[in-house]
Order: sequence, then structure tokens, then C-alpha cells
Amino acid sequence: MENYLDTKGRIFDIQRYSVHDGRGIRTIVFLKGCILRCRWCCNPESQSYEIQEMKSPDGKIKVMGKDVTVREVMETVNKDSRYYFRSGGGITLSGGESLLQPEFARDLFRAAKDRGYTTALESMAGVSYDRIEMVLPYLDQYLMDIKHTDPEKHRKFTGKENSLMLENAKKVASSGQTELIIRTPVIPGFNDTPEEIRGIASFAATLPGVKIMHILPYHRLGYDKYIGLGREYTMGNAEPPNQQKMEILKSIVESCGLTCVIGG
Repeated sequence: MENYLDTKGRIFDIQRYSVHDGRGIRTIVFLKGCILRCRWCCNPESQSYEIQEMKSPDGKIKVMGKDVTVREVMETVNKDSRYYFRSGGGITLSGGESLLQPEFARDLFRAAKDRGYTTALESMAGVSYDRIEMVLPYLDQYLMDIKHTDPEKHRKFTGKENSLMLENAKKVASSGQTELIIRTPVIPGFNDTPEEIRGIASFAATLPGVKIMHILPYHRLGYDKYIGLGREYTMGNAEPPNQQKMEILKSIVESCGLTCVIGG
């Protein structure tokens, strides 16, 4: 039987010393591939599973995508073990959508748990539930992206409707196997009204065990990546929401009985 440390996957970045995206100090592994094409995506290089070239603002060409084994990724992750143990940190998988590579995601988490690290997953759950079930036994925190409750508006801005995602959120919550935190990017023209945020928070409040919701203000940090990939940035000149607006939306989430964190 093949050693699970030899499971192969495709990543495009590893970010060390993160204090977001899960508890404590974390290493974030970014996996290639996504089923959505969100207009505001800050990692457009994650969307295609294919290895790509991206031009940086200074004209340099960077290859986006690399095939690696679990063992190779863990060599980088293990460098910061002392920080994980002191802070309760560990490894977070992001993307893209990590669950498009479920065996690789599962075995990365398994390797992390074998070393005593905490595990977290950033995912919008838009896959068959059997893929989610593969990682749940090794997962401490599921940071689930819920962008909207309206399937048609979700499709218009991301390329797909969201009924499967909402159904999977219910299943994950009901399983009781991991801490589920709901995360919502606040996007101008898409979901930034009090009514829309209330709709998401009200749904989140119905999920068993869910106590926390993060609201993440839109930013334009991915703009140069679109240019570097030769793609149009379809958010145009949309401006990030100001702090006052984010505080208003936070109070709406809290009125639904959830603890709300801006950013996270």
C-alpha cells in the first residue's frame, strides 16, 4: 500500500507565519483548481488547475503551479512546529477549492495531525459530500465561505448557483465532526446590503453548533494578478466598504445571535 506521504497534488503557493485563517500561527497551503469564477477573486491564479505563467508588475514571469507530494509540503510546514505548539496553530488549506483534490487534502491533514498540529480548511463546499467526508476526521476548523443565499445572484457573480453549498453546510454542521465557522466576503453590488447580510447570518444561525461568522471586506489586492494573467478585472472601480459600513453589518450579524468578526 502506498504511503500517504507520497500522495501527490498541485499547489501554487505556501505562506508561512499567517495569523489569520485559523487559530494561532499557521502555514497556509494554496491548492490549484476551483469550480467558481468569482468576479472579486483575489487569487485568480488558483482558478485553473493548469500550471500557468503570470507576469508581475515589474515584468518578471512567475510559474503558478507545482506538483508536489505530501512529504514535500510537510518539509516546509514542519519548519515552524515550535510556533504551532506555542500558539495552537498548524496548517490551513486554501485555494482555489482544496476539495477538488480530496485525497491530497485528506493526506496533508493526516500528516499534520500525526505531528500534533491543528488543521483548518477554507472552502465553499461546492463538491459532492463524500469529498468533504474524506477530510472531516482530520479537520479541526472548517472556514466555510457562504457568499449569498440567492442562487441566481450567486450564479451571476460566481458562475454557479449555491444550493449544493448550502446543503453541505447543513450536513457539516449536523455531523458535529469539526468546528464550523461561516465566512462571507462583503462585495459591493453583490451582497453588501443589510438585507443580504442578514439573510446569510440568519441561515448561519440555523446551523447546529455554529456560533461565529466572519465578514471579510472586499479589497483590490488581486488586480495586478488579473493583468499579469492577461485577464480583465471585472469588478471595475468598485471601492472597498469603509469601517463604518462593516460595523453596521457586524451589528446585523450579531442581532442574529452570532459572534461576528471583521476580517479573520
